[in-house]
Amino acid sequence: MKNSFVFSGSGGQGIMSAGIMLAHTAIDMSKHSTYLPEYGPEQRGGSAKCTVIISDDEIVSPLTKKCDTLICMNEQAYRKFSKDVKDGGLLVLNSSRIVNEEIPEGVRVLSVPVDDIALELGNVKVANIVLLGALIGATGIVSKEVLVASLEEKFKTKKPEILELNMRALEKGIELGKNA
Repeated sequence: MKNSFVFSGSGGQGIMSAGIMLAHTAIDMSKHSTYLPEYGPEQRGGSAKCTVIISDDEIVSPLTKKCDTLICMNEQAYRKFSKDVKDGGLLVLNSSRIVNEEIPEGVRVLSVPVDDIALELGNVKVANIVLLGALIGATGIVSKEVLVASLEEKFKTKKPEILELNMRALEKGIELGKNA
């Protein structure tokens, strides 16, 4: 089985971090994975996009014409990439920033107010982890336990409160994804 994911938004929203975390978690689960980042010409605040492919078999190319799942963190990303989802694919939207948009026909939607939830948890910087959790909860593409181990590794040199905040964000996202 092969799945392609496109994470999109603006620089500073944790798009690249979420994508690389998903790719590393898949590798830790003995799956094949590719990660292909794309940046706009701007620095912080410019467009950011990355493509992650996860497969049971070897991956020939990290490029896709249409993705199985599109994750949009803001309105600009939604407008730019919403037509790039396969028929029957999944569109994951940050409903804190994307409202009243026309959904492409034949696409399933998971709408989560990740910015609002991150603020409730205490820091908007964990919005990407809430979003990643919602994706995992809705699709089961990677194991929660392996992703938790990946987060622990990523934040092992940081203050314990940072890891704890990210874990709460992940749990909240998974819960929302499962109940969607």
